Amino acid sequence: MISNSKTAPFILETIDQRLQLRKSDEPKLGSVCVDFVKGSNAHRRKFGGGRRQAIARAVGLKKGATPSILDATAGLGRDAFVLASLGCRVHMLERSPIITDLLADGLQRAKNDAQIGTWISKRLTLDIKDSTKGLSSLPFKPDVVYLDPMYPEKKKSALVKKEMRMLQLLLGNDLDSDNLLEIALNIAQQRVVVKRSAHASHLADKTPNATIKTQKNRFDIYLIPNQNRKD
Repeated sequence: MISNSKTAPFILETIDQRLQLRKSDEPKLGSVCVDFVKGSNAHRRKFGGGRRQAIARAVGLKKGATPSILDATAGLGRDAFVLASLGCRVHMLERSPIITDLLADGLQRAKNDAQIGTWISKRLTLDIKDSTKGLSSLPFKPDVVYLDPMYPEKKKSALVKKEMRMLQLLLGNDLDSDNLLEIALNIAQQRVVVKRSAHASHLADKTPNATIKTQKNRFDIYLIPNQNRKD
């Protein structure tokens, strides 16, 4: 199946029983798929550091606290998978039908896996929905809303990972992320966590309550006051 974005043609095809996306005029980019069973996702699940990881600390995951999480910008689902592997119930929202197809394919294969299928079926779910519209009509109230808006493309594309470059070419930047933060702050019961590149400005110029930094990224944490939480 061929999908034409505003910038370039893409091909969505099934190879070796998994759905893959490739850019037809840039064969050197290779293909992108979602694989929760093998590769980098499996490595991070086994050796990523568990609850000591920055993302786990950012969402408030600790002994006696396993928050429910809405990943409102799921992308290829890597962060959602990590949080689910650590015990969180994570619901992914993705507005791109093509990326949602990749996620659904990867999720189904993971559910059929003997090692992770049982827990992933219970903890990781997916819905195709535009978060700027869909967050106001959720059937549940997440403890945490997690946002990872698309960063502006770097001038030197060699510095951008294959998967990120493919997503940028297909989807463009998230120009409505400031608005999405405001919506998320009205939905989350405990906090909103925004993943940003190390030197990026705060979304909506809103200063977070706390920040956890890594070598390349940071997690801006916006805490929800008790009196603002919805019962």
